[in-house]
Amino acid sequence: MTPEPSIFRIAVRKFGPFESAMAKLWDSFCQETGCQLAVEMVPMDLHELHASLLTDKGLQNGAWDVAHINTDWLAEAHAAGALENLTPFIHENPPADFPQGWSPSLLGMQQYGDAVVGLPFHDGPECLIYRRDLFENPAEQAAFQRQHGQPLQVPKTWEDFQTVARFFQRPTDNLFGFVAAGYPDGHNTVFDFCLHLWTRGGQLVDAQGRVCIDSAAAVEGLSFYRQLLQDAAAGHPHTRQYESVAAGQAFARGEAAMMINWFGFAAVCDVDVACPVRGRVDIARIPHGAGGQSASLNVYWLYAIGAGSRHKALAYDFLRFATRPENDKLLTLEGGIGCRLSTWQDAEINALVPYYHKLDLLHQQAETLPRKANWARIAAIIDEAVLQAINTDAPVAELLATAQRRINLLDHV
Repeated sequence: MTPEPSIFRIAVRKFGPFESAMAKLWDSFCQETGCQLAVEMVPMDLHELHASLLTDKGLQNGAWDVAHINTDWLAEAHAAGALENLTPFIHENPPADFPQGWSPSLLGMQQYGDAVVGLPFHDGPECLIYRRDLFENPAEQAAFQRQHGQPLQVPKTWEDFQTVARFFQRPTDNLFGFVAAGYPDGHNTVFDFCLHLWTRGGQLVDAQGRVCIDSAAAVEGLSFYRQLLQDAAAGHPHTRQYESVAAGQAFARGEAAMMINWFGFAAVCDVDVACPVRGRVDIARIPHGAGGQSASLNVYWLYAIGAGSRHKALAYDFLRFATRPENDKLLTLEGGIGCRLSTWQDAEINALVPYYHKLDLLHQQAETLPRKANWARIAAIIDEAVLQAINTDAPVAELLATAQRRINLLDHV
């Protein structure tokens, strides 16, 4: 059933800081513009959001005026004609400081020829997030030196990551070496697979643009990831039930010394005054394997307008308002991650979150996923292979070879 057109509907990625920021933005937008339209904001988890926007064609049939959409889904949405082209609106009335107010790495994925199909909402590449207070504790440093004959340092290699995680594994204190997002949602484990591939010198896409997951680096990376997630002496016991938000919340409760997760899950620890680890967190580059170097992953969220919206002019006015420098900063203060360069360099933000300026560094080494309309289907095959690796003893090379054959049937260049 198509919703009543007098209601403005926004599809929101379910996450407390996003929900509170969006509510504040709409209230202040209506106050400034005199907009009388009632709003309905619906927070959804990843699967539910993808289904509502794309599978159920909510962007096309008018169910959603504005939506949070991540860059993984853009090619699929664009191919379906689900997103309004913002270029005419931008030409007539551009967002403040557009495009130079953003890093180029946050503007490319939504550009299709002359068409722009979204404006940056929330960012924060993956990184190593760790408990600075534990690493800097003299007693911990002395104990690690005694046990391992070397100083306790933020790990630069995956092997060091596992060694340090085992050192901090203290179930009786409800402290674990690391927490990861091992939940099977077609995202978290796929991202981890890509990171382990890239940080061993591998490539996800070959010279012809085809997805390649059965290389030596892929086998090595997935083999390590399997034994790491199965290592009961290093990891959080709920790792396989947690998606990225739940893993971030466990870290924020003080249950892990380290995690590989999105930058935003570090920042929220310092923005939330009630967070038990506030002021004790820092970030670093993601570890690497032998012969590889650190890499990050840049998947970001956008504001987009549904092609079927009955309120397109109003929707664009709201997007312009929401992406203003002060509102990008507001999102950050709520616990999201603003996308503007001005937010990254803001003195107040960096006083609150001392590593905020490092976002620029992470973007310099950030990889992106292939821009393919059927990426969700390819990712589901990778997800299945990773989950089989984690949950069975099947040889990793065979799992990846089988998955590669299935991908080859979908991935025609």
